[in-house]
Amino acid sequence: MSAEELPPVKLSLPLEFQQEIFRELRSEDELLIMARGLGLLRIVTNFLHSCDAAGNNLILIIGADDRENEWIGESLAEHATISRAPKCRGLTIVSNEAVTIAARAKMYANSGIFSITSRILIVDFLSEWLDPAIVSGIVVLHAEKVVATALEAFILRVYRQKNKDGFLKAFSDVPESFTYGISPLATMMRNLFLRKPSLYPRFHVEVANSLYGKKKVEVIELEVDMTDSMRSIQNAIMECIEASISELKKGNSGLEMDDWNLDNALHRNFQAIVMRQLDPVWHRTSPRTKQIVRDLGELRQLLFAVLTYDAVKFNQYLDTIVAAAQPPPGKIRQNPSPWLLLDAAETMFEAARRRVYTGKLSEKIEPVLEEQPKWEILAKIIEEIEQDMYFHPTKLDDSSDAILVMCGDQAACSQIREYLQSMHKRPENANEELKDDEPSAAFMMRRRLRNYLTWKRSFTKVSASLDSEIQKAMQATEARGGPASRGRAPPSKRRRVRGSAAAASGPSRPELNSVHVAGDKDAHIAALLSNLEVTEVEAQERAEIGIDPLEGMEDYYELYDMKDLVVVHPFDGDMDDHLLEEIKPRYIILYEPDLAFIRRVEVYRSCHTDRSVRVYFMYYSGSVEEQRYLGSSRREKDAFTKLIRERGNMAMTIDTANLNPEETFLRTINTRIAGGGRIAATTVQPRVVVDVREFSSSLPSLLHGRGMEILPCMLTVGDYILTPKICIERKSVSDLIGSFANGRLFNQAEQMSQHYENPMLLIEFDQNKSFTLEPFADLSSAAAATMAAPDLQGKLVMLTIAFPRLRIIWSSSPYQTAEIFEELKKLQEEPDPVKAVQIGLEEGEDAESGAVSQTPMDMLRVVPGITDKNLYAITAEVENIQELANMEEEALCRIMGREVGRKMWKFFNRNVVDD
Repeated sequence: MSAEELPPVKLSLPLEFQQEIFRELRSEDELLIMARGLGLLRIVTNFLHSCDAAGNNLILIIGADDRENEWIGESLAEHATISRAPKCRGLTIVSNEAVTIAARAKMYANSGIFSITSRILIVDFLSEWLDPAIVSGIVVLHAEKVVATALEAFILRVYRQKNKDGFLKAFSDVPESFTYGISPLATMMRNLFLRKPSLYPRFHVEVANSLYGKKKVEVIELEVDMTDSMRSIQNAIMECIEASISELKKGNSGLEMDDWNLDNALHRNFQAIVMRQLDPVWHRTSPRTKQIVRDLGELRQLLFAVLTYDAVKFNQYLDTIVAAAQPPPGKIRQNPSPWLLLDAAETMFEAARRRVYTGKLSEKIEPVLEEQPKWEILAKIIEEIEQDMYFHPTKLDDSSDAILVMCGDQAACSQIREYLQSMHKRPENANEELKDDEPSAAFMMRRRLRNYLTWKRSFTKVSASLDSEIQKAMQATEARGGPASRGRAPPSKRRRVRGSAAAASGPSRPELNSVHVAGDKDAHIAALLSNLEVTEVEAQERAEIGIDPLEGMEDYYELYDMKDLVVVHPFDGDMDDHLLEEIKPRYIILYEPDLAFIRRVEVYRSCHTDRSVRVYFMYYSGSVEEQRYLGSSRREKDAFTKLIRERGNMAMTIDTANLNPEETFLRTINTRIAGGGRIAATTVQPRVVVDVREFSSSLPSLLHGRGMEILPCMLTVGDYILTPKICIERKSVSDLIGSFANGRLFNQAEQMSQHYENPMLLIEFDQNKSFTLEPFADLSSAAAATMAAPDLQGKLVMLTIAFPRLRIIWSSSPYQTAEIFEELKKLQEEPDPVKAVQIGLEEGEDAESGAVSQTPMDMLRVVPGITDKNLYAITAEVENIQELANMEEEALCRIMGREVGRKMWKFFNRNVVDD
């Protein structure tokens, strides 16, 4: 659709750089990469509205999450109301839940804007339920995720093969993702089938002029000093992190480790950076290295927790981390985490304890209860704001007097709300020097200390109980002459313990249940980590700090004057733009620095020149909080610099082979003519029948890229049908383990062997991870005699013994799998999709000519409340699905139980028209 065909509409793009971007989007296809916080979704919704107002356009949005769908839907409805455009359809969301094929086909025929999941869209394209040629355009969000094997890349390839006229726009605000690898921007452009990249960093001339040319935001920067204890803890944790990184480097000298440093350790993606190098050699990695990798994640969380959590909660969090890092009893050969043995760790423990109390818990303790320095500053800021509102009561603009406090996460928000509600309360034995009007966290901290001591006693009892059970299990095993009684293994014998709890319990040790008990302890620790503030005196606490008993109940509301509101909210990405527009705050307090939100405030202020905004910017001086903020700004600037340089040197070419399926996808296949004994060359496009559930993997895309016709069907037997005789069940390693655990793989192998001459099991590994299973177990005579719990290799052996015709294909990556499939199809007949769908169906079922078909059991599984455990209870009582759908609620509750019965009755009696 050309720019001339778009009717005039009212847009909400007041800034010059936003208007320039909009004009570019209307005129040509491009990949738009913007800096965070500049309002990417606003530009997307305005562009979509301009297309929606034209009417009769079928536009597809891919890559949007649920919250972005909500944003886009509300914005399109608002734009349609303001523009009074009669042809606007708004947004329609197509997800996996309940949209049938017929319903989707009807919606496509009526046109409109659809946000659709990639898996549904690619199946609709390939099955021709949606003709790509009638699509007006595609909008791709989160373009940084469109790698060569992504479903989105598959969709765009099919779209461009059959539609050369429709538009294609891609958007991203993560410039760092386009800087990894060789020529990353050019690679991404090929994946997106686009020629033009458009870059808008914060230092772009148009952006700078738009934000600086207006009245600037009034910013008050507050540099807060950490306490001596906080600084000691931070330095100790950083020393532990640095020592752990050094240990990693020593144990993995052959890897590229330039990015393994303390500066990058502050980055949120540091764990991914480390695992990117370790994944290919993870099977050869020592248990010590794996332990250090886990420890690094916990230490990095501690590093920021000391700045966010109060002193009591940090101690509680530290206790759980240390308990998880200690080896469980019975694992004598397992050492504790290396960082626990450092002097810096002892310094951290001592400093953390001194912030809360002095003395020993077993004796009398003296509360210290050090407060976070930011709390006092926050209280003074709010007092200053209230004074400003008192002396200047007359509003000069339409900004509200609400105070907006922005924090990093919900935990920080909860802590600040509690402090603001209780900062003028005084404990009974409060210090006389503390004035009534002086803000203090003494009341809150004393209550938290009481809760911590209660939690500590409970935690100690549970840990002691679990440790006692482990010791009893060890002693019982030794008494029965189990593996623990054999003592240390001879020096020449390979130990089977490889640092993993699952690997340590091999077939020769089936009676030792200490591993499961230790797992229970880990689960308990995880639960404590996620519920640090849940205590038995919660009702009393709520009464003490005056919390409304109806808090959290959506059916109750109370209206407040805006000048009485203090809104405490976590940073929430693009949703923060809505927050600013709805609250219209005159005063904003950034409790923690966030680069994207600062830019959102700049854009908000520049869009509303009649509103005044004052921002209080708080940060701990010399802290990792400040370093992370400055580091994120530097990394974004460096990323845009690299992208600008690559764009200037890029010679963009599109692989036209991928866009001409008639000329290049048709392969010359040698087929033997029956009875003639001659080889004839015929031009045939090879085809593969693929189960629709397999489109969550990258293999169908790679097969299509190698010139094969992909036919999506709902298969009962197998995942891929290559020929009338070859049926393949594909399993990733995790799927393989799960299928062995529930016995499903044996049923699948039995069905394939029953209906196909050449059944095959494909075990496919991740291309970025090691191509190996754990080394084969040492099958001693004792292990051979006890096969009650065989390992994965043993189960594979049993599978091949049970099904002699079953062949196992080992593939190191989806790329190799595509090559294997191509070799298997040579000189073979093409599969019939209708027969492939009919195989395995019960007598009387209709395959619907190869379209997606489901067995009654599959249909039952999607009903809410139905599980594999209760599935056969309903089939024993009900003859067919029609009878089940017409049953009364009481009858369903009698068969399935009250809760499940009600869910099923509501599902079958739901009014779809009203929905």
